[in-house]
Amino acid sequence: MVQLKSRRRRALFAVPAGLALTASLGFLPGAASATTQDAPSSATTTAANGPTLSYVVNTTPDKATVNKVKKEIAKAGGKVVTAHQRIGVIVAHSAASDFAQKIRSVGGVQSAGATRTAPLKAAATTEVGKPQKIKTPRVTAQSEAKALASAKEPLEPLQWDLPAIKADKAAKINPGSKNVTVAVIDTGVDDTHPDLAPNFDRKASANCVGGVPDTSKGAWRPYNADEDYHGTHVAGSIAAARNGVGVAGVAPGVKLSAIKVSEPETSLFYAESVVCAFVFAADHDVEVTNNSYYVDPWMFNCKDDADQKAILDAVGRAAKYAQDKGAINIASAGNSNFDLGAKSIKDASSPNDTKPTERTIDPANCLDAPTQLPGVVTVSATGVKSLKSYYSNYGLNPSAASGQIDVAGPGGDRYQVPELPAKDGRILSTMPGGDYAYLQGTSMAGPHVAGVAALVRSTHPKSSPQEVQWLLKQQADNPGCPTAPYDPDSDGDVDATCTGTKHVNSFYGYGIVDALDAVKK
Repeated sequence: MVQLKSRRRRALFAVPAGLALTASLGFLPGAASATTQDAPSSATTTAANGPTLSYVVNTTPDKATVNKVKKEIAKAGGKVVTAHQRIGVIVAHSAASDFAQKIRSVGGVQSAGATRTAPLKAAATTEVGKPQKIKTPRVTAQSEAKALASAKEPLEPLQWDLPAIKADKAAKINPGSKNVTVAVIDTGVDDTHPDLAPNFDRKASANCVGGVPDTSKGAWRPYNADEDYHGTHVAGSIAAARNGVGVAGVAPGVKLSAIKVSEPETSLFYAESVVCAFVFAADHDVEVTNNSYYVDPWMFNCKDDADQKAILDAVGRAAKYAQDKGAINIASAGNSNFDLGAKSIKDASSPNDTKPTERTIDPANCLDAPTQLPGVVTVSATGVKSLKSYYSNYGLNPSAASGQIDVAGPGGDRYQVPELPAKDGRILSTMPGGDYAYLQGTSMAGPHVAGVAALVRSTHPKSSPQEVQWLLKQQADNPGCPTAPYDPDSDGDVDATCTGTKHVNSFYGYGIVDALDAVKK
């Protein structure tokens, strides 16, 4: 028996106390939720005045300016790791305590800041995950034929989430095009899993940890199957193949790629890695990106803090670059039951790479990246009763043209229990080593929306990211605000208040996505 856990807060990561499945329907114990990580114990230094930190330096995106700033970085005691000239983002390392201050004064530099509060580790961050032993039955012509004949995968009766968005019906009309690739920007994906291997796109996969893409064989795989399973679970919800084995994804006919951005041991997602991922996805013609995380170490990056502003700027430029190249970016809203449209929010978890300090932030000035960046589709989570999941962030900004939440998707909820045979209110999907497990979180809701977005792009291959987003909203089914007080745990306390109309509201945005409508021309 292996205890499973993960540090990705976005997912809520309980591999649940009910049922985690292997292919033989064996049981695995539940996992604890995320805890704050200690700072790395060792650091590489290039100067005697401080630990080495990683920085993003944002400039005007022209060759002359970028080259000039690179020279100034060296003069200020820094070392350039990589430069994304097309978006004007340079990644640098420095141990000089005044590095950021000096670089911010250089002409052409628009913002600059440290991407972390913990020092860089001396160890390399480009470890290659080993292929996992496959425990599930091999796909055979007979098993595939049987699945096609029954129109269901062996574990599909346990997937209440597929009929919840009509993905099972959509698959009979259009399972998605092989010309559409969804990039899973996450902890890596086990491409040897028999439900993922048929749809895996190695050419669009890489390890972006540290900011430079590594495309060597297997670089995109998880470091550790017991710790870094998050990306593999996400991938299955998007596009697990209908091949007579295990589960089915929302868009079982599209391609999957993996872009690993999580640090070894800590599983933290730093800005330089996320910037690399968006740029790599864009340059490899990815149509959809799934982002079930927030950029560490700050849950919210505030514009009045120079370091956090630089993080927002760098990640925002990279996300926009991907969008401008044709990708629609889908991101999970978060698992803190925060009202993102409130006047203030208490964040007690940041920074999460050293010692967090409680702070009160203004949501108008402090953004959760990448989910609240312009153009990104923000996804809340629902349970089997089409009710907002108890943990899901929500929000409606009355002064904006639309809400903080754009659409919703199934993310699971242990308080919303489905009828038999599903039994469990969480989301069943793939795990490293050929396994399967239930998880819940907005991390699980995002992939459902990414899958539907892939179906929209399959049906309308020439559609722009903006058109795909508006089709997702137009086709969504909105249950409207609950008529009864929102008390999912039945403890007598109202846990959130839904505002808005039956068409657009703080719990569901424009509504729960509809896969069947996505495949109708």
